[in-house]
Amino acid sequence: MSATGFHDHFSAVASNYAQARPTYPAALFDWIASIAPARRRVWEAGCGSGQASRDLSARFDAVFATDPSAAQIAQAEAPANVVFAVEPGERCSLGDASVDAVCVAQALHWFERDAFFAECARVLAPGGVLVAWGYQDIVVPPELADANAAFQRDIASDWPPERTLIDSGYAGFDWPFAEVQAPPFALNAAWPLARLLGYFSSYSAVKRYRDIRGRDPVAAHAAAFAAAWGDPAIERRLRWPLFVHARRKA
Repeated sequence: MSATGFHDHFSAVASNYAQARPTYPAALFDWIASIAPARRRVWEAGCGSGQASRDLSARFDAVFATDPSAAQIAQAEAPANVVFAVEPGERCSLGDASVDAVCVAQALHWFERDAFFAECARVLAPGGVLVAWGYQDIVVPPELADANAAFQRDIASDWPPERTLIDSGYAGFDWPFAEVQAPPFALNAAWPLARLLGYFSSYSAVKRYRDIRGRDPVAAHAAAFAAAWGDPAIERRLRWPLFVHARRKA
């Protein structure tokens, strides 16, 4: 745990994270904007390098995007209506009732949830919404299944315990506020081989594997992926199961 009180799994791979993570569907952000009581300001907690911040900025007048990792924030790029700050999700500098929405993309499992939910209650305007989402294990085409299964087995023991919360789709969380039913959304991408291997390199489990064993599991499995892939420039369809939770403050 870092001096700021959070488990920092991503600062050392911040550059890979910014370049390799999949992008979320535009329909998700359209829906968030449609259920917010207004579109004045949104707080994105645990913004990482700003993947979701950019999409939110096209739909809200102002985005306040925070992450406890200074290395992640250093990688962040977004339009002028986004303000980035190195702050934890459990305590931010926003004023009371100052945002119409709070969004958390693939990060809520790292938070101290009781403290974060209390902060949401403080900063959300009446009728404001909290939307948290995440994606689970990558689903690859059949021809890549064996190579992917071997790679995932190799790093399975190096995932932090919070990973189980993603696997469960945040089931059983003690959510605040009233539920807003979310429609289904799909997270899909078409990537060349290098992009997929870069994505794997951004895993927190891969970083831990390297730290413990002194070798790179992505490099060790790259040949198997390459043999199954064929022409590395060909883009192959990839999918991630996406889950979304939404709540509205009274």
